[in-house]
Amino acid sequence: MNVQTHENDAMKLTSQTLTQLPDGVAVPTYDRSKLTAGIVHIGLGNFHRAHQAWYLHRLMEQGLAHDWAIVGAGVRAGDAAQRDRLAAQDYLYTLIELDPTRTTAEVIGPMVDFLPVAAKNGPLIARMTAEDIRIVALTVTEGGYFIDPATKGFDATHPDIVHDAANPATPKTAFGAMIAALKIRRDAGTGPFTCMCCDNLQGNGAVLRQTVVSLARMSDPALADWIDANCTFPNAMVDCIVPATGPNELALARSLGIDDAAPVSHENFRQWVIEDDFCAGRPDWDKVGATFTDDVHGYEAMKIRVLNGGHQMIANAGEVLSIQAIADCMAHPKISALYEKVARSEILPHLHPVPEMEPDAYLDRVKTRFANPRIVDTTRRVAFDGASRHPGFVIPSIRDGLAAGTPVKGLALVEAVWARMCAGTREDGSVIEPNDPFWDVLNAAALQAKVTPAAWLQQKQFYGDLGAQSGFAQAFEGWLNLIWDQGLEAAIDAYLKA
Repeated sequence: MNVQTHENDAMKLTSQTLTQLPDGVAVPTYDRSKLTAGIVHIGLGNFHRAHQAWYLHRLMEQGLAHDWAIVGAGVRAGDAAQRDRLAAQDYLYTLIELDPTRTTAEVIGPMVDFLPVAAKNGPLIARMTAEDIRIVALTVTEGGYFIDPATKGFDATHPDIVHDAANPATPKTAFGAMIAALKIRRDAGTGPFTCMCCDNLQGNGAVLRQTVVSLARMSDPALADWIDANCTFPNAMVDCIVPATGPNELALARSLGIDDAAPVSHENFRQWVIEDDFCAGRPDWDKVGATFTDDVHGYEAMKIRVLNGGHQMIANAGEVLSIQAIADCMAHPKISALYEKVARSEILPHLHPVPEMEPDAYLDRVKTRFANPRIVDTTRRVAFDGASRHPGFVIPSIRDGLAAGTPVKGLALVEAVWARMCAGTREDGSVIEPNDPFWDVLNAAALQAKVTPAAWLQQKQFYGDLGAQSGFAQAFEGWLNLIWDQGLEAAIDAYLKA
């Protein structure tokens, strides 16, 4: 159903005004005053609110899972502003679905609280110790799990980790807070909770287990053993394109008749594939479209390499060519052709079908999703944190190709485009502002690689031994030289004609 009104008529979103919203806006039909908490979710950004919270809302609409409401939490100072925005509207917010042909809006209400953000995480630790909390979930970005980029093991040297190991009762990190709460629960006999990662990481449950157990072991080996033996860390694949909220999204909500300080826009697609490994129970998310399976890896490999890896290909090229949105990148004939050829010839051969989806069909679906002009997802947002995303989403396909003897020249071009982007300027001369936690390192290597391309591949924390793989390294050097000499479009043309 389409809804539209005038911005000046927008109604402030609160529990009291739900019945006064425009008729076309769906609102919760369950009694939110009777919901009780079951989940603490750390990192209450747009993705969680459009994805996991939506599935829970759907269950609640069926009269189910009313004892699994969400308590929001954050560990960064900036999370306090989000708390203030949501608290002022009773933790309600609007989800705006941007189908290519229509706009629909619904207000969802599975969140019942958002904890105060404190430097030593006291409120968060206290809430996670309560017996009603049976799942602690996180969306803290791919780069937030203290993974050593070279070894993929736990990075015990990070200052925040060193602090938490020395001060386990007053931690800085979400993981330290989880450990502190689990210690109290163990000592009180309350029992464990499920630790659930909802970030785009292959084997994300295993990654979360590594971080939590390794950090606990630095200060309390016995507690680490207890967590490892009693807590569960289900792997999961999550999928939905959710742009950041800015002035346009706020204005869109108002145009729909809703004065919402924290609306979320999203595409008309969601997928959630979960390993059924919950030590303290779970909601029946499968009743509203989630998939429980023992083969999460097959789903996540397809999604991470085709969608997330594809996002990096498209966004990096778009940044170099001054294209601001992903849909506009897909409308650029050379960028879209680059993505199509690399994905079909160099990524899909290493993927396997999953139930109801062949890799070729999945690529076609992703291309359609990327091209949705209603989703104004910026190249800058998608290109963020390439230092985590290229090693996680793109480089595994390179290694598979080298091992199988299949082409990697297009993937070498993709990495050359990333190196060109990290030089910090676009082809029109405009500046690319720092957009990575490791920007200084990347920028220095990219500028050196302009003269000596091999310098980029010498970043072993990302590439390991790939710089010594002559077939890949030579292709990379040729592409980067061509990009700097004749421009990115000339390099893409050369690849497409090869």
